[in-house]
Amino acid sequence: MKKLVSLYGVPSPLYNEMNDRAKEYAASRNLEYVWVPQTPFTPESAVAALKGADAGIIDVQTYDNEIFSQVKDTVKLLVRYGVGFEAVNLPDASANGIAIARTTGATAEAVAEMAMAMILAAKRQLIHNRFVTNSGKWGAKSVGGEMRGKKLGLLGFGMIARILAKLFSGYDVEVLAYDPFLSAEKMQEAGARKVELDELFREADAISIHIPYTDEAYHLVNAERLALMKKNAVIVCTARGNIVDEDALYEALRDGRILGAGLDVYAEEPLPATSPLLTLDNAFLTPHVAAQTEDALWAMYKKAIDIAADFFAGEDLGRDLLNPDYKA
Repeated sequence: MKKLVSLYGVPSPLYNEMNDRAKEYAASRNLEYVWVPQTPFTPESAVAALKGADAGIIDVQTYDNEIFSQVKDTVKLLVRYGVGFEAVNLPDASANGIAIARTTGATAEAVAEMAMAMILAAKRQLIHNRFVTNSGKWGAKSVGGEMRGKKLGLLGFGMIARILAKLFSGYDVEVLAYDPFLSAEKMQEAGARKVELDELFREADAISIHIPYTDEAYHLVNAERLALMKKNAVIVCTARGNIVDEDALYEALRDGRILGAGLDVYAEEPLPATSPLLTLDNAFLTPHVAAQTEDALWAMYKKAIDIAADFFAGEDLGRDLLNPDYKA
């Protein structure tokens, strides 16, 4: 029986329950499951936990040759719990004969629901109106907007964006999407109209960002593009920090040039207490929790275990495998 060691999570009633469930499910897939929470994480503690394991489930910390070179004799697979893999050095992993995978799609429903909640909250000015309620000065109530019959703009048209479009289908929205990797025909089949980037910003009543972070995506949402937006439009980001120029967004929100925004990710996390975004009443801010639901957490555990079981059974991991150039 292959040994799968999970380094993800911290001791708590929720994670204790999740890992008990994961251990039981792993046994059904013929895997020995061991949880070794990293509190705190260090390269040395990760190496100690992975020594003798056949595979591991890892979190957002840096994994490179320092760790790979010490565990490569037994560890043949590491699965990123989540989708972001910026901190994993894929060339180092390949050089050490370790496959790297991620739990693609396991949190898509949760993230799409969060994006929808943020759009509706920003359109209805919930943060401002909560402040009004707290103050007792009801004369300062803000009039919000609706999404029914409006235009939903999607920056990126992958799995999460498509689920979000379906969630809004009952609102009779027109879906506009920018994704240079998809044809207009493919988008039309999925119920979206392909538009250019600036057109998306000009036409949409709400914009939701669903692209991975790359050098090209750095501050893709900048002052110039925010200036294209309608005054009563909103923008939300549940993807990655630094796609949005936070200073430019702050100025647009402060000056009332757009109605509102929602952010779950930031250039620096945790968001510094000095961030001017925190002074706004038209910014819906959450601490990188879009994927944090019990359903999504279990979906990631289950998928990570399934990936490991399939890997050792010789199955093709498809798009879940991040470094297909590794040598077993």
